[in-house]
Amino acid sequence: MAISFKHEEDGRKGKFIIMENDILAGEMTYVWAGTNKFIIDHTEAYEEFSGKGYAKQLVLKGIDFAKEKGVKIIPLCPYAKKVMEKDETLHQWLFN
Repeated sequence: MAISFKHEEDGRKGKFIIMENDILAGEMTYVWAGTNKFIIDHTEAYEEFSGKGYAKQLVLKGIDFAKEKGVKIIPLCPYAKKVMEKDETLHQWLFN
């Protein structure tokens, strides 16, 4: 089983997608809120791929992206918020 990620950005909006064997398995969307933060507004692992941890992997990809850019995250998506608040090592990337 091969897992891959793609990142797309178009102006203020962007998304990360996760693929399993070249089949779309989930996505996380975000929107920039200024220059120093972005909002994760939706995270989803598609139903046929549920239970594989793909949604969490997408949130972690978003956090890696924030680290790379030196910005913070506002997790409006309830799932992303849960992931980020549950793990204390990720709190530094939350925008307060």
